[in-house]
Amino acid sequence: MSQSPVYEPPPITSEIDMTVDEKKTARKSVAGSAIGNAIEWFDYGIYGYLLVYISDLFFTFDDDGSALARVMALGTFAVSFLVRPLGGFIFGPLGDKFGRQKVLVLTIALISTSTACIGLLPTYDTAGFLAPIALILLRAIQGFSAGGEYAGAAVFMAEHAPDNRRGIYGCFLEFGTLVGYSGAAILCTVLTLIVGEDGMMAGWWRLPFVLTILMGILALWMRRHLHDPETFTEDVEEEGDQPSALKALGNLLKTYPLQVLKLIGFVTLLNIAFYLVLTYMPSYLSATLGHSTAQSNFSLVIIQLIMIAVIVPFGALSDKIGRRPILIVASSGFVLLSVPAMMLIQVDSFVTQLLGIGILGLFLVMLISTISATLPALFPTKVRYSGFAVGYNISTAIFGGTAGMVNELLINKTGNPLVPGWYLAAAGVVGLIAVLTFRETAGRSLRGNVVPGTDDDLRTARGEELIGAKTGSTPTVGRTDASDENSTKG
Repeated sequence: MSQSPVYEPPPITSEIDMTVDEKKTARKSVAGSAIGNAIEWFDYGIYGYLLVYISDLFFTFDDDGSALARVMALGTFAVSFLVRPLGGFIFGPLGDKFGRQKVLVLTIALISTSTACIGLLPTYDTAGFLAPIALILLRAIQGFSAGGEYAGAAVFMAEHAPDNRRGIYGCFLEFGTLVGYSGAAILCTVLTLIVGEDGMMAGWWRLPFVLTILMGILALWMRRHLHDPETFTEDVEEEGDQPSALKALGNLLKTYPLQVLKLIGFVTLLNIAFYLVLTYMPSYLSATLGHSTAQSNFSLVIIQLIMIAVIVPFGALSDKIGRRPILIVASSGFVLLSVPAMMLIQVDSFVTQLLGIGILGLFLVMLISTISATLPALFPTKVRYSGFAVGYNISTAIFGGTAGMVNELLINKTGNPLVPGWYLAAAGVVGLIAVLTFRETAGRSLRGNVVPGTDDDLRTARGEELIGAKTGSTPTVGRTDASDENSTKG
């Protein structure tokens, strides 16, 4: 009677063992992923910072419609998120079948072109209802392409990085996120200071959108010269003919539903925190609390620059102590301190406002510094892009893009400006529960078709030292089969 082949854990790669060419390739991959991500979030950022003008120019249908216009503008922001799962369902399986690099070239082309076109749209006064309809359509294209962009960039970067340095490599993707958002904030704030509110309404609001096309050309040039990581190509060679994209999606949902649910739970917190703190906050500070637009934007710029300064040290720390401790502290922080932080923001003082946003920004940067290393490691190679894209975008569609609109409606309904704090605290509870179910994956290999971390017992039995590994359990040795679902599903 033949025995099943004995599972042999893939080797854990270390940066010190990489050749000069391998290090160069990895760094190019980091740069190509990060710049695309920066463009994606620059696009989303300028919409958030120019929301006041967009609502007046596209959604004010009568003299008394300013409040409704803001809700409709926020709703249009949410539209792009509602179609993100469709992008994830399409681009994710395509990335697992045809390669990460090809899909990333397509997504960045779609994002940069649709964003630039927003800057060329006629306003409601010129084109009537065609103007908001065209805006909604372009936002939908943005969302569709973003459904494959972020997940693909994170997976691409994680698979190129050495296992022992995936945290610091991966955090540069989020570094790009913050640079994109900060660039949007700085550009919109400086432009407003130079041309004034009247100048922005007269047409200068278009400039940030149009500039995106130049950034997109640069990103396309960089990505066309990148190659798929060996972690992916080795799996393709080993597996042989790949299933269709549709079948791959079915395999993901059938085989790894728990991993998808874990990711959705964590990303619920991630997206609510991200979009409330960095996108909705400028509108909240100016329209709800009555601060000047320039002051509101300036305070966010300061916080984002601080986040940029600390994100790399947090990423490096996650390689030393693990991802879970950092994520647990951040999730708990949102649960306990979101409401007090919002109380500080409401005080009529620039210093206390900055302190309140800073508290939320600290916990947010702790989350985002680790996600590009953590979330790809929830899935094995053959469904990694699909799993990340599907789970991430479902959660983003439901809780991310709607966060600003829901909070605006709740504030209007209740009259309570602390609503964002309670909303963040509730999201923190969901995120904390999800994080507590994660396996520690710092320093684990992403190769092969087992969920990273599920072979810890076998590795520790062989004498390997693993960050955050639980000791005292009975190791599975000798009969650990890579095809055994009981041992591969996390």
